Amino acid sequence: MSANKLKVVIFLGTVRENRLGERVALFMKNYLEKTDHSVEYLDPKELDLPLLTNPLHFYKDKTTAPVVLRETDVKVRAADAFVIVTGEYNHSIPPALSNLLDYFGSTAYSWKPSGIVCYSPGQYGGMRAAMQLRPLLAELGTLSVSNIFGIPHVDKSIDHEGNKLNDRMESGAKRMIDQLDWHAHAMKNHREKYGTPS
Repeated sequence: MSANKLKVVIFLGTVRENRLGERVALFMKNYLEKTDHSVEYLDPKELDLPLLTNPLHFYKDKTTAPVVLRETDVKVRAADAFVIVTGEYNHSIPPALSNLLDYFGSTAYSWKPSGIVCYSPGQYGGMRAAMQLRPLLAELGTLSVSNIFGIPHVDKSIDHEGNKLNDRMESGAKRMIDQLDWHAHAMKNHREKYGTPS
C-alpha cells in the first residue's frame, strides 16, 4: 500500500429484500479499489446490529461492548473518508443507515470528509434522501463534499454484480471521488501536522 493511499469506508444504507443498494456499493467499491484506495465495506445486513439502544460511546468500559461494535469502530476511526450509499425511503434516509451511523460517536467521524451516492429506480435518483443526509453527516463531523453522485433508474445503470451499464457511472463517480480525495488528503495532512481541536 502506498503511503498516500486513502482509506475509505463505504456505508451501505439498506437491509430490505431485493435491495438495489448492494449493486451500487459494489460498483463504488470496485471503482475506489481501481483508483488506488483502500476500502472497507460496511453492510448493515451483514453486521446485523439491532435497533440502537446503546451506541458504542455509551459503554463506560468499551471492552464490554459487542465485538462487532468494537471491530467496526476500529475501521471507522482508521478511515480518511467515507462514502455513504443511500436509497430513498418515503423521501427520506433509510432507517438502517441512520441506525448504523448512530452507533458510533462523532469522534469516530470528525475531521474527515464524506461523499454521498444516492440512487432510486425512478427519475430523481434518491436526491431527497441525500438532502436529509447532509445535516446528519455534518452533525457527526464528516462534512459531505458538494458533488453528490445521484443515480436515477439504478436498475438500468448497474447490474447485479456492480458492473456499469452506461458510461455515466464512471464519470459520475469520478466527479464525486475527485472532490472527496482532495478534501481527504487536505484533512489528513492537516491532522497529521497540527492534530485536531480538543
